[in-house]
Formats: sequence, C-alpha cells, structure tokens
Amino acid sequence: MSTSLKTDLFINGQWVKGAGSLPVLNPSTNSLIADISTADEAQCDAAVKAAHDAFPSWSKTASRVRSEILRKAFELMIAEADGIARVISMENGKTFTDAKGEVIYAAEFFRWFAEEAVRTPGDFRAAPSGDKRILVTHQPIGVSLLITPWNFPAAMATRKIGPALAAGCTVILKAASETPLTALWIIDILQRAGVPAGVVNFVMPEKTGAMVSRMMHDPRVRNVSFTGSTEVGRILLKESADLVLRTSLELGGNAPFVIFDDADIDEAVKGAMIAKMRNGGAACTAANRFIVAENVAAEFIEKFKSAMASLKMSDGLAEGAQLGASVSRKERDKIAQLVDQAVTAGASLHLGGVIPEGEGAFYPATVLSVAADNPILAQEVFGPVAPIVTFGSDEEAIALANATEYGLIAYVYSGDLKRAIRVSEAIEAGMVAINRGVISDPAAPFGGVKQSGLGREGGFAGIHEFLETKYIGVEI
Repeated sequence: MSTSLKTDLFINGQWVKGAGSLPVLNPSTNSLIADISTADEAQCDAAVKAAHDAFPSWSKTASRVRSEILRKAFELMIAEADGIARVISMENGKTFTDAKGEVIYAAEFFRWFAEEAVRTPGDFRAAPSGDKRILVTHQPIGVSLLITPWNFPAAMATRKIGPALAAGCTVILKAASETPLTALWIIDILQRAGVPAGVVNFVMPEKTGAMVSRMMHDPRVRNVSFTGSTEVGRILLKESADLVLRTSLELGGNAPFVIFDDADIDEAVKGAMIAKMRNGGAACTAANRFIVAENVAAEFIEKFKSAMASLKMSDGLAEGAQLGASVSRKERDKIAQLVDQAVTAGASLHLGGVIPEGEGAFYPATVLSVAADNPILAQEVFGPVAPIVTFGSDEEAIALANATEYGLIAYVYSGDLKRAIRVSEAIEAGMVAINRGVISDPAAPFGGVKQSGLGREGGFAGIHEFLETKYIGVEI
C-alpha cells in the first residue's frame, strides 16, 4: 500500500519534479493538503514522446498480459480503497461514504476492461460478389490524451485508462487541478501493477489551455478523451479538427427526473435522494430538474423536503456525514448564485438556500418550486439543489424533459411499465433510468446525445473509443 501521497509528475516510468507547483486544498476546511508538481512545455513534450516511444511495444503486447496488469490494478485498488477514499474526501469534499463508493465503482473499470482486453471481436466473411474474403480487425489508435474532471477523480481516470490500456494504447493523463492526488495514487497503482515505462504518463500543465492545445497539435497524439463541461468540450472539439483527432467527449447534463401520477411516491423520493444527492449533486448524471405530475406534486414535495432536511452536512470525513463540501468556495458560490437568481425570478424556497457560516465550501440541501420558464431549469446545477416544476399531460412532461441543449440521462418514475418505456423512448437522452435513482455501470455504455457529448465509455463500446477498424480484402 502507498505509504505517502505522490505529488510529482510521472513521465516514462519515473516520478519527476515539476517546473513549478500547485497547492491542493481541502474544501471542508480551506487548509492545504499538499503541493503538487506542475509541468512546463518541455515536460509535456517529454510525456508525449514517452507515450509515443512506448506505443509500438505496448500495442503488440499480448492481450492476456495487458489483461493481467489491469486485473492486478483492480486488486490493488480494492485493497487500498479506504486510503484512496480518504484522499478523495479530503481534496474533493464529498463524504467518505460517497468516496468509498466511487473507489469501488472506479476499480470495476479495471476489472471490466481486463476482461474486454482479450475479447475484442473481428469479422471474416465472403464478399457478396464472391471475389474475395472480407477480413475486419481492430488496432489500437495510438497515443491518447486523457483529461478528467474533479467530481469523480478516481472513476473518470479508470474509465479512460482501463479501455485505453486494454486496447493497446499509451496515455497521458491530465487530471483536474482541484483533485490530482487521487489520480496520482491510481498512477502509482498502475506502476506497481506492472505497466511498462512510458505506457502511462501524468502531467499537470502550468498553463492548462495552452499546453493541452500544444499536445493536441503534436502529430504523435492521435486521440483525445475528455470529461468535463460542454463549454470546454466545444473548444477541444474545434482544436481537434486541426489534426482530425479522434475525439471522445463526455460533457454536461441537465437530467430530468419525471414523476407520473401513477408512481410510488415513497419509492420516487428514495430514487430522487440517490439521483440528486449522490456526490452532493456534483455529477453530470445528477437529477437536475424534477418534473412532477400536478396531482402528486404536494405529496412529493413534502416527503422529498423532509428527506433532504434530514441530511447531516459536515466535513466529509466526519462520522455520519451525509452531505460534504463543494470542491471549492468558488464552486459553492456558483450554486448560491443560481439559487438566488431563481428566487428573484419567482421561485418558492421550501428548504435551504442560505450559505452557512464558516470557512468550508458548504451549501445546504435546497428544494425549490419553479415555473417552467425559471432560468435555473436551463442550468446544470452542480450541487444539492432541486428545482421542481409541475405538468399536466404526458406530452407536457416530455416537452419539459427535452427543453434543454443537453441529453445525457433522464429518470422516469411510473407504475405503468408500458408508459415508462414509451416516455423513455421519447426523451432525448443517451441513458434513461426507469424507477431507479442510479444506473451507471462499467458493463453498460455511458454517454449522451445533443450537447452532452460524443462516443461512449464503459460496456462493450468503451474499448472501441481507442481502436481503429481496419478492413483487409483477401484474394481467393
């Protein structure tokens, strides 16, 4: 097990001091956890070179060998889950319970893709014309730049590294500046699991935008996988056009949580608490707009408000903590501003809505009733805020659910499965949960439509984000 936090860059199998440093703060106390190394242009270039030089050998390494390394990484993550969870809670602010759940989920990506590494299918068949055989195979795309966010610092790293390594790609990981310590622990695990030098590299650029652009314009980089905001995703998509890079984007969400009048309201409240409050609401999959049938709205609001009010808000590592801090005071203040704007626009505040005293970046569980044109419904609120709007007909519910540029996930609660499936098919989202508050699973394809991104992570599709399809025509 790691005996101390890693704080250096990782390039070509070596821990390297950076050109500068960056403080990592605990948002629950606003205190310093550690200073981590930052990379200059030369060090970012060195990471690209290391990944490029390692690619020929790694891409030809037997899939069983790659599989066993990923399996070992899974086992190490599970063995060290409590330690990793403590680090996540310290640098991210989420509760230890949420952090431990994330570590278990994150480790599963290493196990899933350890299995997928040896099962990538091809195709061999006769051409309809009868003049040749059609052979289809898949080859690793090459050096991949992986960019991850702060809200799930372990899971977003493993969800990208796992399929990349399984496919035979080499990688450069750039983690969020707020939560790099978790990513560095995972890099350390991969080294101990036997990943060869140069296959996995970690940099924290001094000037993020400029150096990410520099790496994207290096012809040795062939693939970019990004999880983060739609705003940044649009920029990266434009940047990727210059060298026609393969680009996978998992972007923002504005998930509707639709409750019909035939739903079990108690179950809907239980699901709402998971869908809204997992990770303190800081998830692109978080229920963001509660769309509730008019004749059950009062019952839902009362029961949901009671459940939200019961949450214990405190330092994520404190005993019994159920709602931790936001990742920073800046992020907390964004949440507060959105709530204040919603109230100014006519929202009724049922619970919360006031920043508590103290140094920590805390914001309370908040419940609002809003009109369909309230501006908060157009925003992705990365926090414990639940705006509720009512509807009369199924068609109105669907229209409200689709009234967003995003299309990542939706939640539907109904006692009528036929109705739930019909509505799920009509909602513009890449994923729909029926009578469940969470459906994320390493074995399932994760991704959205519209401006929620391109491509899929996890499932059978996840490894193909790092593979090129090659067709070979064979004379007969």
